[in-house]
Amino acid sequence: MNKKVAFVTGASRGIGSAIARCLSEHGISVVIGYLNNRASAEALAEDIALKGGTAVVQHIDISNRISIRSAFSMVGDIDILINNAAISQEKPFLSISDEDWDSMLISNLRGPFACTQEVLPGMISRNWGRVVNIVSIGGQWGGMNQIHYASAKSALIGLTRSLAKTFSSQGITFNAVSPGLVETDMTKNELSSLQGMEKVRAIPVGRVGSADEVAATVAFLVMPEAAYITGQTINVNGGMYFG
Repeated sequence: MNKKVAFVTGASRGIGSAIARCLSEHGISVVIGYLNNRASAEALAEDIALKGGTAVVQHIDISNRISIRSAFSMVGDIDILINNAAISQEKPFLSISDEDWDSMLISNLRGPFACTQEVLPGMISRNWGRVVNIVSIGGQWGGMNQIHYASAKSALIGLTRSLAKTFSSQGITFNAVSPGLVETDMTKNELSSLQGMEKVRAIPVGRVGSADEVAATVAFLVMPEAAYITGQTINVNGGMYFG
């Protein structure tokens, strides 16, 4: 695979960090997108460099179109876009405010939409591109205590399919990777709750997933061997959901 450039949003920690590491191990130059945690992003870039990879850090606020354009212009050509950055919030449905709803959809749906829209012209001109959206099992089977989060992720799956139908003939694939319960900072509260522990016990493989397992799936989807896979939602959930 020729040297490609991948921009990973929300890459300073968790699944995003694992994706950045994994892509660099496959010879891909990585841009570590971060919002607030520059120190962690820089530490990750240094670690990747020490292991022979290429990585730079780039501030990006995916809720702001101007910030997205500025970040991407600093990078130049982006061959691979990993829409990973997201927010979560546990809140009963009747307590969700309009502001909660809007904030969730701005970050978890409009952000990936805007990022994809900004990189797509370049991918079309080069007749090659990979877009991978990190979604969630909650967007497939519903979310009882994060209904606005689940709704945004469900819509992101729809966006993935629609883009695949529209642009895959131009050498660009669009896929979603849907983790189940993965041990990260974002899931810490859920996994420590009674409901979360019950979910873990019900997972067919008997454990939560790791960020590295999600990252490996993402890495496969951007490889030439996966060029015939588009519009798909790949489940990495230990058998929690078989859709």
